[in-house]
Amino acid sequence: MNDSNSAQPTQSMRSFLVIWTGQAFSLLGSHLVQFALVWWLTVTTGSATVLAFASLVALLPQILIGPFAGALVDRWNRRMVMMVADSAIALVTVLLAVLYGLGVVQVWHIYVLLFIRALGGAFHWPAMQASTTLLVPREHLSRVGGLNLTLSGLANILIPPLGALALEALPMQAILAIDVVTAVPAVAALFFVSIPQPVRQEIAGTSGTKPSVLADMREGFRFVWNWKGLMLFSVIGTLSNLLGRAAASLSPIVVIEHFAGGALELGLLQSAVGVGAVLGGVTLGVWGGGKRRIMTAMLALALDGIAITVFGLTPTSAFPLAVVAISMVGFLETMLMGINGAIFQAVVPPEMQGRVFSLLISAAQVATPLGLAIAGPVADVLGAQSWWLIAGTVITAMGVGAFFVPAIMQIENRTSP
Repeated sequence: MNDSNSAQPTQSMRSFLVIWTGQAFSLLGSHLVQFALVWWLTVTTGSATVLAFASLVALLPQILIGPFAGALVDRWNRRMVMMVADSAIALVTVLLAVLYGLGVVQVWHIYVLLFIRALGGAFHWPAMQASTTLLVPREHLSRVGGLNLTLSGLANILIPPLGALALEALPMQAILAIDVVTAVPAVAALFFVSIPQPVRQEIAGTSGTKPSVLADMREGFRFVWNWKGLMLFSVIGTLSNLLGRAAASLSPIVVIEHFAGGALELGLLQSAVGVGAVLGGVTLGVWGGGKRRIMTAMLALALDGIAITVFGLTPTSAFPLAVVAISMVGFLETMLMGINGAIFQAVVPPEMQGRVFSLLISAAQVATPLGLAIAGPVADVLGAQSWWLIAGTVITAMGVGAFFVPAIMQIENRTSP
């Protein structure tokens, strides 16, 4: 990997902040519209099947197209990829707003919009991550990750009440228009900055000819598979995602069956996660994760597992302890995500990042429904809290065990398999 990124000029950091500011507006608008659409589907249909299918539609592009998108991101101009993705999403949102205005919107229209938004995200996310690496000095990558996660945490706290107010005060077409308006600064910012394009390394066996997209995809798979430390690090992240998301999905059942609570208690837990996430993002943004980020990451993983276990062991009469434990989960997982992202950005060569990042997010997306499929029957037989205990124990074991695996602990010392 080219280490010149550690000496990036101030101008490149300014360029990143311009892009980031535009993307922040777009993120808030997207969260608002996502909330409004899900609520509209809930109120209009009252069908759990419709909601489940909507979630599946939003997952499929990343699972099925993500690896192709990553290979294309590494071939194309990443600035243009982000501009086209944001513009396409905005255009489809405008069309849906027109349908709402005419009063002819159907459920399948929402599915189409969710699919296209997810498809745009499958291209936009790896392009943005790979561009960040080229604009931000390596020592600040963790801080940028903390900044991103702070914004996401604030959105998770603020958007539900703001979305509820918007739904009361505005028609759906006006809410959709908010998303379009917030997309304008995101696209406009990209007109005024330049993003360096990394030099591609020739793939062995191509004899100087431009490799196919499938050849690029295979190269991405080989890159991850042949680097033992990166592969193990990725597996830990995927398993943690599988266990943790499934546990989170069982929170309502834990509240009702174990704590004998209701919507208020569930809201308190969700708010505690959001507050913890914001604090974790701010902490990482200020601190940066330390010199040995992999040590910080694995310590955060082990502590996260302990916090999950504490939540699973919390007695019925100690709900405040559950709130504290879940806030620590939000704090630690935010720290972990930010540091992990910075490690990947630092060790994966820029010309490979589109492919590698897409593979990682696709694996995480596949793990989500798999975890839900396993956790549901386990919770039905043993109780929902049992899954929290299983998840916490396994995550703690992975965090502690990683300290004894040199291939993982030395990952920051290498930049290629």
